[in-house]
Amino acid sequence: MRNEKIGFKIRGHSMQRVPYILVVGDKEKESRTVSVRTRDGEDLGSMPLEQVNSLFTESSERRGRVFVETE
Repeated sequence: MRNEKIGFKIRGHSMQRVPYILVVGDKEKESRTVSVRTRDGEDLGSMPLEQVNSLFTESSERRGRVFVETE
């Protein structure tokens, strides 16, 4: 919610080593999707929330962590 450009915010979180960055702008809000980027800077593009949930579940299973789905 800071008054900064989106690119600056994304870079800041990339530097914090956050595993995934989810970006929701007007375009994503309208299409009910989320733009996903990885910690390495790879842009996975826009995807529906169900697909993001699957991505997180697979990622956590590979790391041996349990992912609990909440509503």
